[in-house]
Amino acid sequence: MDIPFSEILTRMMRYNAGDPKRIQHALKVYAYASLIGEREGLDSRTLGILKTAAALHDIGIRNSEKRHGSAAGNWQEVEGPPVARELLAPFRLPADFVERVCFLIGHHHTYGKIGGPDYRILVEADLLVNFYEDGLPAAAAKETGRKIFRTETGRECLALLYP
Repeated sequence: MDIPFSEILTRMMRYNAGDPKRIQHALKVYAYASLIGEREGLDSRTLGILKTAAALHDIGIRNSEKRHGSAAGNWQEVEGPPVARELLAPFRLPADFVERVCFLIGHHHTYGKIGGPDYRILVEADLLVNFYEDGLPAAAAKETGRKIFRTETGRECLALLYP
């Protein structure tokens, strides 16, 4: 299956036009997710799901703020999947592919029951970016990473960022 990542990223950027922080965040999570997914040897379909979800993982923030007055993770998980479905519709991707992408978007702030390598890697990639963007002290980043990170590549990225 040929996934038009450049077009998906462009649609994400158009949706978030005028919000460089949100666009930069999504692009960084996409880069880390791609790196970790490739290095961890994901099959092409799972990698495609991961990269698509990473590009769109925070796509619900705008509606979360508008409808709930908050960008909190729980509202992102509610508001993100419908927007993602709309943005992905023109690409006519298989329904099960889109549903998994939407599941990941709808759970990327839920750490208690991480199931599947795509879910695991999306969480790790988002945390790597959030640790830096939120100015989390190195000790706190390492401790949180120790509790949550399971992939060898995610742990290596964390160690390289916070030796």
